Amino acid sequence: MTLRSAGTSRAADTRARPFPSGEWVHEELLAGDPGEPCLSMGGDPVTRAELTRLVDKQQHLLELSGLRPGGTVALQLPPSVEYVATLLGAWRAGAQVSLLDHRLVRREVDNALERLAPQVVVTARSATAAPMAGYAQAVAQAAGRADGRPAATPHVLIQLSSGSTGPSKIIARTAADLASELGRYVLMDEYPKRGERIVCLASMVHVLGLVGGLLHSLHAGLQLAFPERLTADGIRDAVTKGAGPAMVLGVPFHAELLTAGGSPLPRLSRMVVAGELVRPWLPGAFTARYGVPLGTMYGMTELGVIATDLDGRHHPAVAPAPGMTLRVADGELLVKMPASPYIGLVDDTRWVDGWLHTRDAAAIDQATGLVTILGRLDSQISVGGLKVDLTEVEQALCALPQVDSGVVTYGSAIEAYLVLREGASVSDVESALADQLAPYKRPRELNALDALPRTATGKISRDRAVLRAAAGAAPAVGR
Repeated sequence: MTLRSAGTSRAADTRARPFPSGEWVHEELLAGDPGEPCLSMGGDPVTRAELTRLVDKQQHLLELSGLRPGGTVALQLPPSVEYVATLLGAWRAGAQVSLLDHRLVRREVDNALERLAPQVVVTARSATAAPMAGYAQAVAQAAGRADGRPAATPHVLIQLSSGSTGPSKIIARTAADLASELGRYVLMDEYPKRGERIVCLASMVHVLGLVGGLLHSLHAGLQLAFPERLTADGIRDAVTKGAGPAMVLGVPFHAELLTAGGSPLPRLSRMVVAGELVRPWLPGAFTARYGVPLGTMYGMTELGVIATDLDGRHHPAVAPAPGMTLRVADGELLVKMPASPYIGLVDDTRWVDGWLHTRDAAAIDQATGLVTILGRLDSQISVGGLKVDLTEVEQALCALPQVDSGVVTYGSAIEAYLVLREGASVSDVESALADQLAPYKRPRELNALDALPRTATGKISRDRAVLRAAAGAAPAVGR
């Protein structure tokens, strides 16, 4: 593997449909009935007219801070109406916007700003949110940076990858690329349309909540709602209180939370999850409780939604999203993509000759075209010359009645980090695994944690350093 700097000619798709600077925000996202409710974060829903007024205000404030067309902005705000208005205002001003999760610590923020070099940084002057809140009441403040640099590429959006397995990558997307993804959502018959709602549990800093939630809702003319609390009761209240059918959008953890208990939800049309593999028992359990599908989506920050199973008919397989071309080479899933999405230093094997290498193992059914994601390629290891798939080990571990959740990694040996169910012990897990896995596949080290560490997107962290730090002084049980 070598690292190279991704130049503008490779990073930009010059064949993409051009958008006038800033105008695409109104044309694609804000146009429509001014009185139509589009955003709900407590209180009365925000109408399109009100959101447009707030966008105008934030655009003016950004321009007062020195932002000009072709400038760069780093946005670090909690989920809020202010976040939405500032993002759209920066785009409408013709800026390239980098999204930073509001939960990052100071060191992470400093590292990101050093890599991204924005000219303006937007943070919260004040923010009010209760623990486990689904949104905040925030007031933004913008500050110029003397060492900031204008945009060197035509991209409008810069995101950092989740970093669940290591350092983040800088990923760039054009307005035309975002419009193309929105077009894929429109063509999905089962995805919410005008008159429906999305209850969003996913972060708007990352691609699922940003495009599948916020941008699709504005583009398609439906209402996006956020629960007051990211708890089972809070999610249920958000589904119940709004008018019309609602789809819940989140990660598998949220679906497990809802499946644990609760009465029927007549307004729930389905739930769709993405971000990590769904445990085998979950779709059936969710449908048994609520009578609606638990759908799944597979995607990447680099290009958004790639494949879906919104009705839950094909689980664990997914079907390519409209317009997506997929193939498998040497066991790895490749996705057709006309240009590299990376900026800065990048592994030059990630995008080659028009194909994005996902680093995910997959199989494609040649008769149906359905794709089954088998886990990360780096989850396949050799133990004493014998091949072991860590995804298989993890699924066996998490299927045990003694285990609430778990993750399996490999260092010098196979390691497991798990959260036990009440009354269970590590020795119980060891005994149960003996009936499920050959000796060479079993974890040599079991670490019981109170909770698994997660990334800002809600994914379970697979970074061994993070997991071992979470284990802390708790004694590992070896065998």
